[in-house]
Amino acid sequence: MNTTTPTLAQALIQARTLGLERIDAQMLLLHALARSDAGRAWLLAHDTDALTPAVHEAFMALCRRRAAGEPVAYLTGRKEFYGLQLAIDARVLDPRPDTETLVDWALEVIAPLPAPSVVDLGTGSGAIALALQHQRPTAQVLAVDASADALAVAQANAQRLALPVRFALGHWLDGVEGQFDAIVSNPPYIAAADPHLTALTHEPLQALASGADGLDDIRTIVAQAPAHLQPGGWLLLEHGHDQAEAVSALLRVQGFAQVQSRNDLADIARCTGGQWPTVK
Repeated sequence: MNTTTPTLAQALIQARTLGLERIDAQMLLLHALARSDAGRAWLLAHDTDALTPAVHEAFMALCRRRAAGEPVAYLTGRKEFYGLQLAIDARVLDPRPDTETLVDWALEVIAPLPAPSVVDLGTGSGAIALALQHQRPTAQVLAVDASADALAVAQANAQRLALPVRFALGHWLDGVEGQFDAIVSNPPYIAAADPHLTALTHEPLQALASGADGLDDIRTIVAQAPAHLQPGGWLLLEHGHDQAEAVSALLRVQGFAQVQSRNDLADIARCTGGQWPTVK
């Protein structure tokens, strides 16, 4: 009987038979090899190398967990977002690439300001706040979350990245003082009964679901925002793939101007925002 362990290339084929996407399998193999920073090109250059039994066993265990729905970021403890390497675990939502659309838009609206003030609501891992602070070092960025566990993750990321984001424990804008040039948020927006939640059981439910139609938290933020925006300031919200029209309506009813949406990587309207009118 052949008891030799597989090569890197063979191990990746094994992962694919479990149903893993190629990029997921590659990232998990690099993690099992303790070479997360080596990159996928390294795997190609070493595809005939044999795995040790211990590494092969660890890799297959990770693959089985991924096949059961656990996010790669939780398995590796890291996720790249807007060029930053973030530490991620099950206390926070796994940052999605589509959320970079929200960062792009926020950077646009604060671009003319020398020292913009920004608040990121429901910061989770700190992904949005840290990306904005990294791109705009002169910005004054406040990150708020109702979860002390999430704030601990975000603060650790800020410390490791040496980014001076400020943090506050709170529910949306409750207890937040002052006015901002931009309020940004990727709040929960999935309907409580949405069947898609069954595939997201590894992630914190409070960061995903928001009432019967998924808009409860967005309604709260839209109602609270005017008291915390500078004249001409912007409220920018990420939302579900079919919620742009409903979020636009909420913003218009609240009195926002310049209401518009931005598309994500799949060309789906993923973010909607509006500008608080300037005082006349």
